[in-house]
Amino acid sequence: MPQTSIASPDRGSKCRVGSSARRSGLRLSMAVVAGLMSSLSLAAEPESCPRLISQGAPRVQFAAAQSEEVRLDFVGHATFVIETSGGVRIATDYNDYVKPSLPLTAVTMNKAHSTHYTNFPDPSIRQVLRGWNPDGGEIAHDVRIDDMRIRNVQTNIRDWSRGTDYLGNSIFVFESGQICIAHLGHLHHELTPEHVRQIGQIDVLLVPVDGSYTLDIDGMMSVIDKIGPRIIVPMHFFNRSTLENFLGRVGSRWEVERREQPSLLLVRDKLPVKTRVVVLPGR
Repeated sequence: MPQTSIASPDRGSKCRVGSSARRSGLRLSMAVVAGLMSSLSLAAEPESCPRLISQGAPRVQFAAAQSEEVRLDFVGHATFVIETSGGVRIATDYNDYVKPSLPLTAVTMNKAHSTHYTNFPDPSIRQVLRGWNPDGGEIAHDVRIDDMRIRNVQTNIRDWSRGTDYLGNSIFVFESGQICIAHLGHLHHELTPEHVRQIGQIDVLLVPVDGSYTLDIDGMMSVIDKIGPRIIVPMHFFNRSTLENFLGRVGSRWEVERREQPSLLLVRDKLPVKTRVVVLPGR
């Protein structure tokens, strides 16, 4: 599908951190009240694991103990398996062509074309999260499965008539073990400030780098800069030359690490201080 420009939405966040002040029998001065109001305003930021930690706010409470490690496996194309220490296994852009091994606890999908979704997910999968609403309009996911949290931020995609399919794609954000991973999906346009705010602080960014079916390389570089991840993992490349074209652009800015195995073990206190591109082999 040729690259064309499309509109990008500016939507309000569905996910906010609420707070309330405890009442006491003492009268509060106007200065104290003003201070409380200021604190309440700051607490209205969207949730993301690094921001919650840095502000000292309580983290999301999961049914299982908090994970220490997260494993990322690149299956191929746009499909990864994210596995927590608690045994939750999530597959991204689950489809009928590039299939991860079972069992899978949940899967996410996008609908740009058939290598990103299926109408026949395996019945053993506990939850299937589509990045679009089949009836059109918004769809909001914020799911907690044991020691994993999954939420989405919707974007637009091009349709086959070169028009705009509003809210047809989702960026999925996965949180476990104090690690935040964002999968950009089949992203076709740059992100608005509201998108970036909803996505929050991200440690690992899974980036489509084909430069034609998804956003072009210049636009994708802008997206990476806005999100500011610690690790960039390329995906959605069709051959070696496509991947090398992207690496040639990023290599002058960030260290590029090529792995022989398709797995990456993520631990919070072992994340790189400076942004790094990690290339994982996949089908």
